[in-house]
Amino acid sequence: MTAALRRAAGGAEQPAGGSLLILGTRGIPGRHGGFETFAERLALYLVERGWTVTVYCQAGEGGRREDRWRGVRRVHLGERGGGALGSIAFDWAALRDARRRPGVVLTLGYNTALFNRLLVDDRRQLINMDGLEWQRRKWGPAARAFLWWNERLAARGRARLVADHPAIAERLVSLGVDPGRISTIAYGADPVRAADPACLEPFGLEPGEYCLLLARLEPENSVLEVVEGYSRQRRGLPLVVVGDFRPQANGYHRRLRAAAGEEVRFVGACYRSEQVRALRRFARLYVHGHTVGGTNPSLVESMAAGSPVIAQDNRFNRGVLGEAGRYFDGPAGFARSLEALLEDRAAGERLGRAVFARFSERYTWEHVLPEYRRVLSQLMESLPR
Repeated sequence: MTAALRRAAGGAEQPAGGSLLILGTRGIPGRHGGFETFAERLALYLVERGWTVTVYCQAGEGGRREDRWRGVRRVHLGERGGGALGSIAFDWAALRDARRRPGVVLTLGYNTALFNRLLVDDRRQLINMDGLEWQRRKWGPAARAFLWWNERLAARGRARLVADHPAIAERLVSLGVDPGRISTIAYGADPVRAADPACLEPFGLEPGEYCLLLARLEPENSVLEVVEGYSRQRRGLPLVVVGDFRPQANGYHRRLRAAAGEEVRFVGACYRSEQVRALRRFARLYVHGHTVGGTNPSLVESMAAGSPVIAQDNRFNRGVLGEAGRYFDGPAGFARSLEALLEDRAAGERLGRAVFARFSERYTWEHVLPEYRRVLSQLMESLPR
């Protein structure tokens, strides 16, 4: 793009750096998950380079308002209803607002591809295709059908697509997407070189004397298999399971509680970034059981802390970890991998160094954010002047 102002969608003039609208998250600053953290990092990165960035934020009921946060325009939309219906209403409202604004549109996730096609010229759009959401067992048949359909709607449009893992790119090609529409860009994280061990005190933990599983406690994250494998015998240190745990209301959680030995600790969800950073940094090893998705943020963030990783054996996790990981399939397979690392602490430390080296080569924000900027700039260039 030249230094002169250009005209983009809607005929409005654009700043030389470009104009971006980010949809598909709950908002920034990131407190909820990988997409929110990514939206925050990308927005700040682009603002520093002369872009105008708008992020749509899901508010409670109360209408619409705008503010500025660290140079980013935030549009807060309050829609009636909670849960999935409230999120759908928010997505619809955000897209209706975005279609009136100039610039390119980055949608994180394909869950609203139908709305995208109805409301926004898809030549303006870049969609991060996330993982195989429709395969998640937590969804009922209707929700899975809706997600399956939206994946295909995104694939059949004209929007540019981001795959965060080569296996996701292969999936899109199998759906008939022209490879020229696909950019493969992984998720990123900051290296965790230090953390405060005092953050472990509320959990009653000592550095290097616990194993960690941090995930949504859902079947596709292999939590039950890990808990069963860990509980087969005494390990001499606890497995700390971080995630919202509600056995009184969730049948799967009741199964977890029934399968857990005395060394398994369910500590609930944790949203304090300094505590999460310390939990990752000081774990003897990290267990990653995710089976659905591409480059999972939780895995990358644990690699950034130099944690040795035992991961569920699938193409997504192997693509991220390569030879730097250890793998399992089922409770017995997990128990074998766990015992090998617990018995040889030096081997675990070597594995942690290998994991961090792989992270440093591929998954830092310094690798990821310039790639997004390149793709978004190309898309900006293609808009009508």
